[in-house]
Amino acid sequence: QVTLVESGGGLVQTGGSLRLSCVASGRAFSSYAMGWFRQAPGKEREFVAGISRRSGSTQYADFVKGRFTISRDNAKNTVYLQMNSLKPEDTAVYYCAAAERLPRYNYWGQGTQVTVSS
Repeated sequence: QVTLVESGGGLVQTGGSLRLSCVASGRAFSSYAMGWFRQAPGKEREFVAGISRRSGSTQYADFVKGRFTISRDNAKNTVYLQMNSLKPEDTAVYYCAAAERLPRYNYWGQGTQVTVSS
């Protein structure tokens, strides 16, 4: 069992940056692959980025490649999402998630709102 708490969301102008954090508590953080997802109003939740247990590999949705970077610090039980060159279409609630075994994510945070104004 693991509990995830996101932070770092907010309101930013087009072209701006935000850094999301997700702190995990419970079982050994390094035993989970981690991911970031997002859900915009009226849309389904979608995958944004993922990172392996020891940061050996990362994956990104095409719509964020070159703009977002996922990273993790296992000593701090934290996964990050650095978001640059934000666009209004990035507006969504962003969730972090933990996977005991990909591709299924077992645990989810409560989400943090990101709003990008035009």
